[in-house]
Amino acid sequence: MKLEGKVAIITGAGRGIGRAIALAFAEEGADVVVVSRTPAEIEATAAEIQGRKQRALAVPADVSSPQDVTTVLQRTIQEFGTMHILVNSAGVQGPIGPMVDNDLEHWTQTVQTNLIGAFLCCRAVLPIMIRQRWGRIINLSGGGATGPRPNFSAYAVSKAALVRLTETLAEEVRPYDVLVNAIAPGAVKTRMLDEVLEAGEQGGAHELAQARKCREEGGADPRIAAELAVFLASDAADGVTGRLISALHDPWRAWATGEERVPPSPWFTLRRMDPHTLRPLVGQMEQA
Repeated sequence: MKLEGKVAIITGAGRGIGRAIALAFAEEGADVVVVSRTPAEIEATAAEIQGRKQRALAVPADVSSPQDVTTVLQRTIQEFGTMHILVNSAGVQGPIGPMVDNDLEHWTQTVQTNLIGAFLCCRAVLPIMIRQRWGRIINLSGGGATGPRPNFSAYAVSKAALVRLTETLAEEVRPYDVLVNAIAPGAVKTRMLDEVLEAGEQGGAHELAQARKCREEGGADPRIAAELAVFLASDAADGVTGRLISALHDPWRAWATGEERVPPSPWFTLRRMDPHTLRPLVGQMEQA
């Protein structure tokens, strides 16, 4: 099993993509700490993991609270003695509609949860990962990270910033064999989809049409993102760090099997793709 002997903390694990990742990690032998603000949901996830003969701990917490994040880590160490993997999947949609009409508190809280929450969790676990010279951090990106997403400014800004945090942190901890990557999971049918549908035209005609299509067709399978998360959390991902990887469109399965090498930067990052950035890339490829 790919994650046997590892302990993973997964936020937003009560439902959707976070839950799918928690179950996939358990299938691969990891013990899992499941975290969210809704006790009933994470208790159900933990029970399912335990039913698969893996240890699980449910810890209710708001990732935007420094004290709650500290509590999650303390309880993890009390239960398992250490930890190895962090998945930041907790996230909220935030205000929908033109930015000029957005409520300041709602906008700010979205960034607090999606970005600052991930920062707090990373900062909490990094001393352990650095000390043991092994760790994996996986951040869940989303719509707006790589391009404008009108009428979803708080969500888009927070997710774009989360990817740049991923890239920056990856360079800081590279010497300690701590790998930091981000996943773009695709349009998964989650509770956020319901929020877009409820907002109607307030979110824009394109977003509404895409949401309706996702509702009708079922959306992307969250198990694909979970499979990618398993790869990034495993030893097979050695050397893959600071990347934003699309679960649906990028050739990560070929990386996992060794059939292909991960292209050099700036592919799979937030960096611009223009003559200024492509010149050094061409030089790197010519030398490879």
